[in-house]
Amino acid sequence: MLWSYAMANKAANSSSTKLLIRRAKPTDVARLAELAGELGYPTTTAEMKVRLRRVKPAALHAIFVAEDSGEVVGWIHVGVSFLLEVPLRAEINGLIVSAATRSRGTGARLLEAAEAWARKKKCEGMSVRSNVIRERAHAFYERNGYEHYKTQKSFRKPL
Repeated sequence: MLWSYAMANKAANSSSTKLLIRRAKPTDVARLAELAGELGYPTTTAEMKVRLRRVKPAALHAIFVAEDSGEVVGWIHVGVSFLLEVPLRAEINGLIVSAATRSRGTGARLLEAAEAWARKKKCEGMSVRSNVIRERAHAFYERNGYEHYKTQKSFRKPL
């Protein structure tokens, strides 16, 4: 299913005349990889192709892209989180808007798409984790109705 809309009526926060939000397609893989690099996660096109295929089941994950004048300028990955300690929620696993096109409302439109998808999945809330050094991202989420509710440490172990 392709979820998209033209942003002609919501151009107040954007200098773009038309912004299309749609589901990611396999042909977007190179641009998804480039943008992941901008986010601080260098990724080859081949790696991204494999990762995109592994995001399963599709019913529990969605990847939306923002397309401006035919160019993918951002993406968001959202997934349903089944946890014992909280009601059903969706988690934003990644969100990036190209540095060249930030502050035009693109990130907010991607959030709207993810939130609409989560509502259809009967999620009761949204969550996102953001590195402590990403102060601009924190302000963005707060402007869009998210509240900082805890600080934690992340641990990783290679297998």
